[in-house]
Amino acid sequence: MVSWSLRSLVLGLGLSAQALGVLGARVQAPSITLPREAAQRRQDLKNIFLTSWNAYKELAFPHDDLTPISESFTDGRNGWGASAVDALSTLVRVHSDALEIFEEMVEFASQIDFTISHTTDTVSIFETTIRYLAGMLSAYELSGKKYPALIKQAEILGTKMSEAWINGNKIPFGELDFNTSTPVIQTSNIAEAGTLTLEWSRLAEYTGNDTFRALAENSVRQIASLGTPIPGFPAQGIDPSTGESVGAYVTWGGGSDSYLEYLIKYARITNTNDNLFADTWHTAVDSSIHTLLRTSTVGNHTYLADLDDSGTIRHIGSHLACFMAGNWILGGKLLNNNTIVNIGLALNEGCWNTYASTATGIGPEAFGYISSDGDFTGSGDPSAGNLAFYDRNGFYILPGDSDYFMRPEVLESNFYAYRATGNPQYFDRAVSAMDSFATFLKTPTVAFAPIDDVDSTDSDFIDDMESFWFAEVLKYLYLTFDDPNRISLDNFVFNTEAHPFIAPPEKNVYGSGHLRAASEFAPFKSTSGPIPLVSFSPKLPNKIPN
Repeated sequence: MVSWSLRSLVLGLGLSAQALGVLGARVQAPSITLPREAAQRRQDLKNIFLTSWNAYKELAFPHDDLTPISESFTDGRNGWGASAVDALSTLVRVHSDALEIFEEMVEFASQIDFTISHTTDTVSIFETTIRYLAGMLSAYELSGKKYPALIKQAEILGTKMSEAWINGNKIPFGELDFNTSTPVIQTSNIAEAGTLTLEWSRLAEYTGNDTFRALAENSVRQIASLGTPIPGFPAQGIDPSTGESVGAYVTWGGGSDSYLEYLIKYARITNTNDNLFADTWHTAVDSSIHTLLRTSTVGNHTYLADLDDSGTIRHIGSHLACFMAGNWILGGKLLNNNTIVNIGLALNEGCWNTYASTATGIGPEAFGYISSDGDFTGSGDPSAGNLAFYDRNGFYILPGDSDYFMRPEVLESNFYAYRATGNPQYFDRAVSAMDSFATFLKTPTVAFAPIDDVDSTDSDFIDDMESFWFAEVLKYLYLTFDDPNRISLDNFVFNTEAHPFIAPPEKNVYGSGHLRAASEFAPFKSTSGPIPLVSFSPKLPNKIPN
């Protein structure tokens, strides 16, 4: 058993309740003064956005994504124009002076035929919800509810996706053949099944059809009722046919991440008096502190480990998992729990260190580390080169995971840290990341692209600019540079694709203040079976030499 000193962690961060601002249901620091350079940084970000957008519009629209090296397109999200729809809430805020572009994309979204897939691929209920459904719902709200056609389209799409629930199952199947209205009968994961509540409850509100909310919410209630490997924290895999767990893997990374994220966000966006959601999140966080929290032997960096099917700690982290720092900051504020906020800030430091330590100033897809209880990652022993890198930086890049796929999570958490504290170091880090993107992601052809090796200043490119570049990465950067009262964390809740939804006035506190009792969960049992690939690119192109 490893012992953790929360007092040492908090003191090591040099933080106090006063430094964090007023805790409670208010999330943002009461007054944040933007640096003088903020206006210029917003313009720099707009330039990156427009360079990316103009290339997509010229070479890829109305397809899903731009392939910037080959100057073509890919249709990995059913050919409905993922980048165009996913960019809507960014267009209306980041480039608000380009109303004509936004209105053109609203008109485009209003004409999409969502009753069939425009490719031979099945439809991901999760990805379609967070990108298409949320993109339209958020744009409707942010534009002052002026475009009801977006709600009509969202209703058509939601109605079609509801066919993923069959035979009275509480858990939807993750993939649906839209052309035959037939779900793919296979196992799913709790992120796919438990990341629908924000969008589907908002869809229910605007359509008057509460079935949308009930489907999404009942899925979460089923997951939250399951027995768990550690208190309040379900296994990653789930079988929609039975509603039971598959395997016993526990992680804040892909496959589990946004289920946990939405527990506290759903409590906030609905202001529900049912404490199930906030208390389940609180219990999972508490279990993570006692079971998963680790500190590196070099640099004292704070990480959250995984727990594998055998109950063995895996000393790994990932770009995807780094959302949890911001989620803990948000949830700690809503629960009035200073310990959780401080650990969230410490986790953010560990994630940022993966950016600060590489040759490009950009963090890798996944990394390993060593703590006082060992270095097991499940990927073999670290090489001599890994250990040398670790001795310098307090982590090392896992083999095969040196790429940066234009993911947002580190910058997302950096945004939450800035808004919660007002500390200008987080502003400076956003500037640093933006400069690194402008330098190392800029292609010799058009726009920007992922890179294969974040620790090489001459990395190969990956030929796919995913829609979340517009929806998440560029939005979180812009909002870090923008007036904090425009999209305040006290007035909006972001979905997992960074689409903001208007939130009601906050309650004084969320949750009961108590952990859920063991008697509230069924005994833990699981079956074996394959787990879906986590956050993969369905049509990831080959790497292209720089």
